Amino acid sequence: MAKRKEKPLLIVDGYNIIGAWPQLRELKDAGRMDEARDLLISKLADYQSYSGMKVIVVFDAYTVPGVGRQQKQYALEIYFTKEKETADEKIEKLVQENWKKNRQIYVATSDYTSQRVIFGQGALRKSARELLLDVESADQEIQQQVKKTQESAFSTRIELKEEIAKIFEKWRRE
Repeated sequence: MAKRKEKPLLIVDGYNIIGAWPQLRELKDAGRMDEARDLLISKLADYQSYSGMKVIVVFDAYTVPGVGRQQKQYALEIYFTKEKETADEKIEKLVQENWKKNRQIYVATSDYTSQRVIFGQGALRKSARELLLDVESADQEIQQQVKKTQESAFSTRIELKEEIAKIFEKWRRE
């Protein structure tokens, strides 16, 4: 019996992507890093739902004292690295921990050094630009699906005779 293929995994270098995507970079440059981070997480959550990929986001907290932490938000796994641990190091560990014969792992980063190490571990690179195009494409398709669903909801209403509609309205108000 063939082994079930694992869901593909996308590991995202959060701050690297924030620095690469124009909309997120503008927020960061305006001193609104929390908003940039929240918007990235929201977009990746939509992408995860649409694509069927499992998404993990890693944020570098190298200079922040304290222990690294993990949280779940929008069904995404989000990691903030430990003090003195870079996002690249955490991503390498995650690739090692999640590597299985029947699973494809992608790492979204534009960091060249990190890319070389990741390739050596069997993961594939997805550039920040590629990921942005994928996320935008998924967003457009989601919007089209929502619009189509809304339009079909209006067209499937059942016509009622006026007297029956009045009876239903009376019941509704009681």
